[in-house]
Amino acid sequence: MKSPSHPSLTPSLQETYAPHSICFGCGPANTKGLRIRSFAAPDFDTSGIVTAEFQPESYQEAFPGMVNGGIIGALLDCHSNWTAAYTLMKTHRQSEPPCTVTADFHVKLRAPTPSAQLIRLKARAVEVKDDRATTEAQIYTVDADGNEKLTATCTGTFVAVKPGHPAYHRWG
Repeated sequence: MKSPSHPSLTPSLQETYAPHSICFGCGPANTKGLRIRSFAAPDFDTSGIVTAEFQPESYQEAFPGMVNGGIIGALLDCHSNWTAAYTLMKTHRQSEPPCTVTADFHVKLRAPTPSAQLIRLKARAVEVKDDRATTEAQIYTVDADGNEKLTATCTGTFVAVKPGHPAYHRWG
């Protein structure tokens, strides 16, 4: 996998609920994708935070040593989507997350994101309605000493789709 193993040995949200997904950003079954792995924080019930880590590769650069903005957008989109889906599942006390799609997302690139450093993503839902959640997410780079530097932020709205939508049951 292209993203490093989470410290926990438990499967990611994607591996648990959508093992056959081919999504470029988060699909475990897409061997050419980013294959990010999102995890609910241990204190999710109080914090609502979902985290992920990703190690970029040189072919994902915009210029030497810096991650392409499209890759950053894909990381934030998929991680935020899973945060929304998991939050909706927990809020509605369901056994699996609804299939959600991106209604809108807005990325702000705050600083160049070095490709040689680990990327840490953090997201949480800031508004939850019956069929949608709005999230806020951040990308941090992590240096050799474990210090985080904020390089990008995202706000997005993700909607649970119903039968008849092309993405319905796409995670199955």
